[in-house]
Amino acid sequence: MSPESMSPGSTRSAEDLNERIRALWMRAGGSLSAEERAEYELLVVEWAAAIRGEVIEAA
Repeated sequence: MSPESMSPGSTRSAEDLNERIRALWMRAGGSLSAEERAEYELLVVEWAAAIRGEVIEAA
C-alpha cells in the first residue's frame, strides 16, 4: 500500500489495520525501508484513530 492510496477518514477497523501492520513487518523481515516506514507510520496513525473511535462507540 502506498501512502497515496490511504484516504483521510478511512473506515477500516482497528483489527484490519493491526493485521496490515503485522503483515508489513512480516514482509519487511523486521527492517523497514524508507517507503515501508512511511506506510507503517500512516497505518499506525489510522489505527490509533480507529481505536479512539471504537472506544467512544463502545462507551
